[in-house]
Order: sequence, then C-alpha cells, then structure tokens
Amino acid sequence: MCGNILFMDRATVFGLIIGIGGILLGNFFDCGHIASLAQGTALIIVLLGTSGAVLVSNKSKDIKLGFKLFKQSFKEQNLNYDKPISEIVECAKLAKKESPLALEPKLDQLQSPMLKDILRNVIDGVDTKLTRQIFDNIIHKEEQRLLSAGKIWSDAGGFSPTIGIIGAVLGLIHVMGNLSDTSKLGSGIAVAFVATIYGVGFANLVFIPIGNKIKKNVLEISKHKHMILDGALLVGTGLNAHLIEQKLISYKGK
Repeated sequence: MCGNILFMDRATVFGLIIGIGGILLGNFFDCGHIASLAQGTALIIVLLGTSGAVLVSNKSKDIKLGFKLFKQSFKEQNLNYDKPISEIVECAKLAKKESPLALEPKLDQLQSPMLKDILRNVIDGVDTKLTRQIFDNIIHKEEQRLLSAGKIWSDAGGFSPTIGIIGAVLGLIHVMGNLSDTSKLGSGIAVAFVATIYGVGFANLVFIPIGNKIKKNVLEISKHKHMILDGALLVGTGLNAHLIEQKLISYKGK
C-alpha cells in the first residue's frame, strides 16, 4: 500500500486472539468441547460458498489486490509525516528567498515521488487550480482502487452468515432424512448449526473487521497525500514557511 516501513499491528493480532479465544473459553465454561465445533463439512460449505459469492461479485484484479491488503492489515501502517513536512518547509524557504526556479536542483534529493511531480508543476508555473485538479484526481483514483479491493472482505462478511444458514439447512435436511435413527438426531442437529456459527463467526471476527481496517488504512494514505499536495502548492505562493509548517502539522492530528 505504501513504501513506508510496516510493523506488526498488535491490535489486529490480539483482537483476533481475544475474539476467537473468548468464544472458545465461553464454550469451555459451558461444558462444551472444542471437538464439537470442529466440523470439516461446515467449514468447507462456509468458506467455499463465501469465496464463490465474492468471486461473482468482484473483479479478478480486486480479488488479487484484496488478498495483498489482507496481509498488510496485520502490519502497523506508519506513514512518515515529519519528513515530507520538513522537505516542503525547506523548499518554501528557498522559493521565497530566491524563486521557485531555484527548487529544480533540489528535486532529486526529495524522497516523495509525488512531491517531486507537484513541485515540477510549481517550477514550470502551471496554474495552481489545474495542478490541484490533476493530483486530486490521481489521489482519488488510487483511493478508489484500494477501497474496491478492500471491499471484498466486507462483501465476504455480508455473504458468510447467509452461507452458514444454508449449511445449517443442508445439515437439517440430512438429519430429517435419517429420522429412523433417533440416537443420532441430537448430534446431527448440533453439527448442522455449527455451520451457522462458522458463518457468523468468520463475518464478525475476521471479514468485516479486516475490511474496516483496510478502509481506515486507505483513507489515512489519501490524507497523507493530500497533505503533500497542499504543502507543495503553497511553496510557490510566497507564504511564510512557518505558516506552511503549522498548516501541515495539523494533518497529523486529524
């Protein structure tokens, strides 16, 4: 999602452990057995059924990127605000002291490719409104691409409970077809409802939370890019560098 260093996101990992562990612990306190919840057939129905529904609902490119974003959601996203702010402030000082043209030799030293591209427009004297429109469109397009990919997990969270109910109904149909053997009715019904547990559990403990985490990460990236855009456009206005820095720092707390 971004070229910044990523670290393990403890909240995501611990959240899954606490959520799943809490359910299993409650089942244990209620004298239940983990083995009673381990039903391969129910798992196959829920996972494959949900996967099929997601595949039908989304484009292949979104599926591929969605799995990549899933992996990244388990890592902490650390966007560096300080470095681009520092670079923008230095550019603003130089542009005010000399002229925007003086920034050209400095471009290769900048870390952010987006900042370089925007400042090239500033140096070339491109209309500020046009430059903003161009890069707003670029940011929006990338945001929508990532949100579309992340949406596959929200979709899975919507389909999963229904697929679980289908699994439960299929199990009950099987039970009703074997009413002659009453000794197996109780266990058969229990197995049937495990599919519902899987469907609701995957939706509310994995799919929907992961979808929400991806969306927050994507919006944070867009905010970071808009900060760079706003700061870079102010470089050529002659505004005091300290005021530019104050404006950009405010993005860190939003």
